[in-house]
Amino acid sequence: MTFFRKKQQVLICVVAVILVADFILFGCLPLFKTMKAIKQTKSALVLAIDKGTEGGRQLPVLSDRLQKLQQATSNFEVNVPAQRDLGVFLQQLADLMTEHNLRGQVVAPQNEMKDDDLSCIPINIQCKGRLPQIFEFYKRLQAWERLVRVEQVKLINDSSFNGEISMETRVVIYYRPEVEMEKGILDKSKKI
Repeated sequence: MTFFRKKQQVLICVVAVILVADFILFGCLPLFKTMKAIKQTKSALVLAIDKGTEGGRQLPVLSDRLQKLQQATSNFEVNVPAQRDLGVFLQQLADLMTEHNLRGQVVAPQNEMKDDDLSCIPINIQCKGRLPQIFEFYKRLQAWERLVRVEQVKLINDSSFNGEISMETRVVIYYRPEVEMEKGILDKSKKI
């Protein structure tokens, strides 16, 4: 009987070891792997939430920038007309220089540069006058609805120091080429 009891005790120990091994291999280890995956997912979600919160803080700043950009581009059609209107611009320029008593006026358009979306015409301007007149001329030029970019300004004092200044300026005016206008008309007709 003692042999049977020893056998029974060994059998119980073997079954207990198998149960403990089963519990560890098929119960605890998968649970630890699942817990590790859950912790990684939680960390990733916390990071995503932090990024979302940071993005939410940036939203008012981006909204302000968008509003400023929309205001800056709202008059694009007025600032950059569809036609060259070079003659009209040159006449307005001459009238403005005459209005400010600038003498020795030379206005020389250069070769225009074309692109698919935007074209520009550089214009060299020369004249003489007093400094306040020239500054007032620039103020009025920048206040025009048409976009005029002043690229270069050269002011030279008269050698007799009588207050006269010679001005040489290079400005650029822009216009939208006819191709863009035709594309816009075609796009509108496709929508109809």
